[in-house]
Amino acid sequence: YQALRKGLIEHEMRQPYRGPEDSEDLPDGVVASDSFVARALADHADDEDLRVALVSQATPGAVVATLASGEVVVINGDGLKAVQAVLRPRAKQALRIQRGSVIRVSRMGNQWAITQWPQAEGAVVALDPQSGQVRALVGGFDFERNQFNHAEKAWRQPGSSFKPFLYSAALEHGVMPASSINDAPLAIESSTSALKNWEPKNSDGKFDGPLTLSQALARSRNLVSIRLVQMMGVGPARGWVGRFGFDADQQPDNLTLALGTGSVTPMQMARGYAVFANGGYKVEPKLIERITDSQDKVLFEAPPVKFAETMRAIPARNAFITNTLLQEVTRSGTAAAAQAQLSRTDIFGKTGTTNEAVDAWFAGFQPSLVAVVWIGYDSPRSLGQSESGGRLALPVWIDYMKRSLQKVAEQTLEPPKDVTQVEGEWFYAERAAGDYVTRLGFDEKPQAQPEPIDISNAPPLNTGYPSLPATSAEINR
Repeated sequence: YQALRKGLIEHEMRQPYRGPEDSEDLPDGVVASDSFVARALADHADDEDLRVALVSQATPGAVVATLASGEVVVINGDGLKAVQAVLRPRAKQALRIQRGSVIRVSRMGNQWAITQWPQAEGAVVALDPQSGQVRALVGGFDFERNQFNHAEKAWRQPGSSFKPFLYSAALEHGVMPASSINDAPLAIESSTSALKNWEPKNSDGKFDGPLTLSQALARSRNLVSIRLVQMMGVGPARGWVGRFGFDADQQPDNLTLALGTGSVTPMQMARGYAVFANGGYKVEPKLIERITDSQDKVLFEAPPVKFAETMRAIPARNAFITNTLLQEVTRSGTAAAAQAQLSRTDIFGKTGTTNEAVDAWFAGFQPSLVAVVWIGYDSPRSLGQSESGGRLALPVWIDYMKRSLQKVAEQTLEPPKDVTQVEGEWFYAERAAGDYVTRLGFDEKPQAQPEPIDISNAPPLNTGYPSLPATSAEINR
């Protein structure tokens, strides 16, 4: 709760200031410490993090204000960064901060800062991947202002945070971490309106050329993901992601699937990543662990989870190798801050940022705890030109995990018997023999691939679901 609020407040401080919430008449001679000032705020709702304050003095260099508690605070320096323009004499009257203005202030480290109530929303879901028990669930910034539970009810595009499920599918089609895929321009010619003359791009507009599968996920290259789905086929890819508990009907039946243009909820994402964290088993989230009456008699207790092969969603070796890819993301890729700031290597995850930064995600885990963070507006719009999952959602995730993992020992992944390591790269044992390395996208006529492993047991698809429209260039990262 604290981590999400901090992240949303910091994002709001990067947005244009919308002006004071209200104004009160302050008679001449009344100073900030007078009890009258605090009483004037009686009709304004206070908040534990966004404190309501009444300005008694305002200059471009400093603002003096009184909190509802009567405490006098002085805001200066970086605390005025978000409102510098509206402290000038020529600022528009509706935006200007002056004597009598009712504002919001927040504690940022050792100083106070002027901010405003966040318009963006967010959610945090954390699960025990072994039992499915919900360890944290935050559905929004403030329940009093917005009762919608974004953690369970918000259907949003996952962007690149969805790619690991597709990479998992690619492993079953013979693509290994050492496989080489060409991150090169790609033109999709299709008779359907959804993909007609589609020329997808990476988020930075650049192309890196030949990349290993591991490098491609760490850098979140869109063209590689598209080529993987091309190679597998959209139908098998959709079927595979259904194994993680996603609703196949909510996923597009075209190549934009590669870029996370379907719809998921934060809870679904947590359940999906739990499959990787526990070695390949599907678990159902459990919100209620136990119910007792007033005499402590147990009325209900969730049964313990014992993994069985009937619960297996993906092979153990698939989960293991996908996890090595996710570990590289947090070591050297778009989420490198995760391992660096948590000072541990048993951290796995993936950032996600949809087109025009409408949705920002980070989904990841330490083997004992899965956590997913989503941030976006209720009415979808851009979070800002420079915003991303790495800038918005990842810091919230790190703040939460830093406290949650304080007493958790670092863990090392144990490889299953049917994988082997060759020159630092992991392979399915039968794929490591000889000089075989899958190559995709070099002549746009991929070389013959080995027979894929049968995934016919994947959940059935609803082929009647209409195609979702493709988004434009620079879809996501």
